[in-house]
Amino acid sequence: VLSADALELMGLSRDVVQAAIDSGHKVYGLNTLLGSGRDTAVEEASILDYQIQVIRYHHSGVGALLARDEVRAVILTRLIGFTRGGSGVRPDTARFYAELLNRGVVPAIPRDGSVGSSDLTQLAAVAAVAIGEGQALAEDGTVVTGAEALARAGLEPLVLAPGEALALVSANAYSIGAGALQFGRLLRLADLADTALALSLEATARYDGGGNLSPFSPAVQAAKAVDGQRVSAAKVRCLLRGGWLEDPRREASVQDALSFRAAPQTHGAFRAQVTALAEALEVELNGRGDNPLTDLVSGRMVSGGNFQPMQLALAFEALRLGLAHVGISSERRIAKLYPPQRLIRQLNLEAARSGTPLAAEDLPGLLWYSAAGLLAELKFLAAPATLGAPTLSADVEDHSTLAPLALQQLERAVETAGKLLTIEALTAAYLLAEAQGAEAGGSQSAGEARPVSYTHLDVYKRQGQVSG
Repeated sequence: VLSADALELMGLSRDVVQAAIDSGHKVYGLNTLLGSGRDTAVEEASILDYQIQVIRYHHSGVGALLARDEVRAVILTRLIGFTRGGSGVRPDTARFYAELLNRGVVPAIPRDGSVGSSDLTQLAAVAAVAIGEGQALAEDGTVVTGAEALARAGLEPLVLAPGEALALVSANAYSIGAGALQFGRLLRLADLADTALALSLEATARYDGGGNLSPFSPAVQAAKAVDGQRVSAAKVRCLLRGGWLEDPRREASVQDALSFRAAPQTHGAFRAQVTALAEALEVELNGRGDNPLTDLVSGRMVSGGNFQPMQLALAFEALRLGLAHVGISSERRIAKLYPPQRLIRQLNLEAARSGTPLAAEDLPGLLWYSAAGLLAELKFLAAPATLGAPTLSADVEDHSTLAPLALQQLERAVETAGKLLTIEALTAAYLLAEAQGAEAGGSQSAGEARPVSYTHLDVYKRQGQVSG
């Protein structure tokens, strides 16, 4: 439901558009062609037909279709943009987009086709359905015509007013909306990284004399004002609280390898980039990225470049680089946990106390190799995407952000990093479970031997954050 204030603001914005039409002055995309044709006027008698031409011209995306939640995020993001008063669409047009959401109309949006200076092709796919063209996804997953989807929802096709076609397609609603969906996944991934680290600390303490908790102490974290670092260190301490790593009688190595010792700094830097993404998303969602921009203060339609979401694109870039470093540290910890022959002999000796020798083939197989392959992919995905910007439209559109490509690479990186961190968590948990089983036959009970963070992993598995 759109608020009265939002509807009033959009009405005032539309008044500015109407004033521009009445003035007869050239306004980009309102009464002129687009791109390199920016100075070519559109005849007044053809302006309404021109709206349909703009949508059809830009409806040229390719590739796999966006998922339903992504499509709804795109529509919602564009609707939010309308309510900011910079697009000049009529309130009724905004109401129509709200009804697409309310009545479950899901346009079929191809994933590829935007260079990040407005997600023109993706938004044209939404606009095409709005005017009764294009395609949409039915509830059973089949593809139907846009006209059929509207009819099923009880909606008549939208009839556009002058200038609305460009307003519908000239925005970054795909990059912003789908990017917002990644935010929660990134936060969960940061927590998974800390959980895997805690498990690895316990495992290395059990088998290699490591697990020094000094780098996670409040004193170390207070010495450097990095919020993300403090959060990660605190989470690890919380996971290990009350566990046997805190036993003052335990002799730990003076200091662990950097993949353990500097993990709060690495994980904290990644958390900082997640925060930077949130800030960039907030800027885009609260801003007016329209071109031309309807300016209520001057009462004019002003050309500008707010459709260039460079801050958001660079946030996507930085996150992939941060994830690569998280992955590097994770793979190094896996390498140190991976059971060598001496560990196999040690586990067999301990297990033999309970009369159940441990077979070498019971240990993790080639998970380390899988981790190495995943890390190679993470490093590849960390390469800059935004620097490949092409020059288009007769050299008029000579720079772009490639934000959608940066986002899609981030989505792949999130999935890849999740698999890598899961391997670390399960490898460490496996070793701890074996130790627990061996120690259960000795002086300690199974409950007493159970590490705190291993219990936390069970919770993660129940919540579906870790596979296996």
